[in-house]
Amino acid sequence: MGKLIRIGTRESQLAVWQATLVQQLLAKNSVDSELVFIKSEGDIDLQTPLYEMGVQGVFTRSLDIALINNKIDIAVHSMKDVPTQLAKGIAQSAVLERASYKDIFVYKGDPELVKAQLAIDHNDIGNSENPSSLHHSQFTIATSSIRRKAQWLNRYPDHLIENLRGNVNTRLRKVQESNWQGAIFAAAGLERINLRPENAIDLDWMLPAPAQGAIMVVCREDDQVSLEACQQFNHADTALCTKIERDFLKTLLGGCSTPISALASVTNGQVLFRGNILSVDGKEKVDIQKTVALTDALNLGNLAATEILNKGADAIANAIRNAK
Repeated sequence: MGKLIRIGTRESQLAVWQATLVQQLLAKNSVDSELVFIKSEGDIDLQTPLYEMGVQGVFTRSLDIALINNKIDIAVHSMKDVPTQLAKGIAQSAVLERASYKDIFVYKGDPELVKAQLAIDHNDIGNSENPSSLHHSQFTIATSSIRRKAQWLNRYPDHLIENLRGNVNTRLRKVQESNWQGAIFAAAGLERINLRPENAIDLDWMLPAPAQGAIMVVCREDDQVSLEACQQFNHADTALCTKIERDFLKTLLGGCSTPISALASVTNGQVLFRGNILSVDGKEKVDIQKTVALTDALNLGNLAATEILNKGADAIANAIRNAK
């Protein structure tokens, strides 16, 4: 009988689902494991906006400590929550195949009215020929993500944004209990635990957080047994794309509490990359798009970040740094 691998996970329904998936993948390769539940700082404080908590690592720090102290052997994370610089002594052991990378808007009320309202507000922006036709709605949405807030305000500058914290179950309940028109969620999180409601719209125009929709497994650097066990289900294309996205984030600012988005995808031997950075208020935005051969893609995130900085993103990045 081989080593029993202790899988560290947060206690939320989504985190347990992800850890259980890893447990099942290990079992397919005849590796025994057990779940060990660890409470994170992000789960304890549900009032403070994430970007005010020094969000980088807020959902991973407790698991990192348990890992370093040998209380667990591997930890399972939503990859978008993982700092671009892993804690000393911890190594990436696997990236699972990505699910949906999209953000979705869970709304309340008549779907046709909501969709029409969003279309009116977007299409009226910058209507210089007839300024009096601008529609100043009191449309209110909720999110704790500074990235989602910036992209939403860039598209809908007259809308109001409220803070929304908690696990997905809590956030869905708060939407129903509030007077908001809706809230933004990651599609993958809701879909994995069968909680995506019918009253949800794919936000195809919104670029995701780097590594959104992917699951990362980490272990101690010196734990060769756990590393090799997890490598058996590592998904190479997802690992490459998320590396590119996280390199882009790291080169620009390095933290997930910034309005930076990135998405890489592999198609027909090529990697398509799209990324952007926005000012916190959504008024300024710089985009980039690049396509390279798969064989040349390893350093794509760094190259794209350097290029977008030269296009004017440096001013936005500096403003964000100086505001902290």
